[in-house]
Amino acid sequence: MTHMTKTLTALALILSPTLACAAVEVDANGDGMITIEEMQSVYTDTTAEAFSEMDSNGDGALDDGELQTAVESGLIKPLTDG
Repeated sequence: MTHMTKTLTALALILSPTLACAAVEVDANGDGMITIEEMQSVYTDTTAEAFSEMDSNGDGALDDGELQTAVESGLIKPLTDG
């Protein structure tokens, strides 16, 4: 399990049991970075503009620090059933 996966899982467990299941699958290719496509597979309403706002270093992918910051700042909301 990569550091990113562990971080996503920990955040998910804190935020929502539904998100916990999805967060393990966010990093689809297991490279430790979240692309916009991977983010949109879980957070379907994520726009390119919102993703760019989360991507503070502008490298086109979210690392665990950027993801944690996005959660803490409310840019990512927990998933809900329904």
